[in-house]
Formats: sequence, structure tokens, C-alpha cells
Amino acid sequence: MELAIRLDGPMLAPFARAVQLLAETANRRNRVILLGMGKSGLIARKIAATLCSTGTPAHFLHPAEALHGDLGTITQGDLAVALSTSGETEELLALLPALMRMGCTLICLCGEGCSTLAKASALWLDTSVASEAGELNLAPTTSTTVMLALGDALALEVSRSRGFAAEDFARLHAGGRLGRRLSRVNELMHSGDALPQVSLVTPMVQVIHEMSHKKLGMTTVLGEKSMLLGMISDGDLRRLLEHDGQNALAHTAGEIMNAHPVTISPSAFAGEALALMEERKITSLIVVGTQGEALGVVHLHDLWTSAG
Repeated sequence: MELAIRLDGPMLAPFARAVQLLAETANRRNRVILLGMGKSGLIARKIAATLCSTGTPAHFLHPAEALHGDLGTITQGDLAVALSTSGETEELLALLPALMRMGCTLICLCGEGCSTLAKASALWLDTSVASEAGELNLAPTTSTTVMLALGDALALEVSRSRGFAAEDFARLHAGGRLGRRLSRVNELMHSGDALPQVSLVTPMVQVIHEMSHKKLGMTTVLGEKSMLLGMISDGDLRRLLEHDGQNALAHTAGEIMNAHPVTISPSAFAGEALALMEERKITSLIVVGTQGEALGVVHLHDLWTSAG
């Protein structure tokens, strides 16, 4: 709560300037270098990972290792972000002369505005807390939580300011659940010979054969140039049998089809398709092109394994 109040008040301008500096660094293809020791170092690693995953090149540099050769990681034009609760972490202070020589702009997230680190920084972002969690008020807990929240806020605001979109996120998250949710429908759909399809005049025996053969529990009904005219589902067949009994097979596809099936664009995300199916309580979506032509079918089972 205190951090939110600061961001709406005295820290509004410094935060906005920090976002600008990070965005400018990324735009000129330099990196944001995160620095921190101990628990602050662990938070710095996480912030670096969040920046990378949201389109801002970043790297965690261990201050002690930097003092013994890893300063070569930093290039001119990089931006350093140092995390320290006290602002007096020896390993960080020892790096200051080198960072100045390399022309590296420094931002610090720390809890002491009068500290050596804060005074040496181009920007100080206040992460002070009234106390740490627990009776001893010693272990970094509340302070590191505030650092993490502020770092994530920076990363997301930089991402927003640079126009980072879902498509960009998908390119950086090719694996795992996030990557699968961001797969495109056209990557998952059944198309070509796997697309169940009949015409308006196809008799019911052949309709059932097509549905059974393609194993999607439905079939599209197509006209010329693969234009989508409707669809027939397993549910449609059950209702037909209940209504017409022995006369059910006397019909054609055009007589029993649903002329207004639910469709989706081939460029939609798998997560969107899954949400639409759950909302409409259906198991298949027909993928259509800009002219209304059927391109494929995406099934709920495909999305459970890809977008769940």
C-alpha cells in the first residue's frame, strides 16, 4: 500500500523517468544490467528475467564476480539497476568507480535516500519499509517484496511503453503452458484431408461415414470454393434420430445442418479458442478465412493439450 501511495505521489516522476531510461536503453539495443547481493540479488535475478520475457534485454551481474572480471559483461550505453536495502552494500559501492568510467547510467532501488548508493545514482527509487516481517525485524522480507513489486512494475510499464504485444510475448515463450496458449489456431486446426466435409445434397449415410472417419464428432457442409454453409454435429444426429426415428437416414446434409455454426479466425490464439468453446459449451470451432471459406476445424481436445 505504501509503495502504491509513493508511486502516485513523490515517486511518480522518478518512476516515469526510470521507465524512459529503460525503454531508451532497449530501443538502442543495449541491455539493462541488474545488480544485487544476497536476497536483493535474488530479487534482481527475477526482475532481469521479467524484463527479458517482456521484451527488454536484461542481464543479472553478481557484484562480487563483476569485481573479478565480469565487468566485461557491461558495454557502453548499458543501464545499471542496483538493488540494496541499506544502500551501503560494499560490493556494490566498490563497483561505482568502474560504472562511472564505463559511462553506465545507474538507477538504484533502495530504502535509504541518504545512502552512498542513492547519492551516486542518477535516480533513486524508494523501497523503504517500516519494518521487516517477523518479531526480530531482521530477515529481508517486506523490503524484498517491495523491491520485487517495484521491479515488476518497471518491467511491465517499459513493455507497455514500447508497444510489446501478445505476438511478441509468444515469440519469447515458445515452450510451456504460456507458449501453448499463445499458439495460433491455424497451427492446431485439422485441415486438408483431415477436414470433415460434405455438400448440401450428401445423404445421411455418407454424412455419418464422413463424421466417423474423420473422428471429430462433426462435419462441415461446404459449397463452391469451400464456402462454409453449415455444420452437422453428433448432437444434431441424436436430435434427428429422436425426431424422425427410422426416417432419419432419408434426409440430406442441407436439410439438418446448423446454418450458423460458431467460427474463429485462423490468426486467433489457442487461449481465445478455448475460452470461446467453454463459453458456448461446444467442442469444435470451424476456422474460416476472410471470404467465409472453411480452412479447418479446431477441436476442444487439441486446445486442452495446447492452451490449458
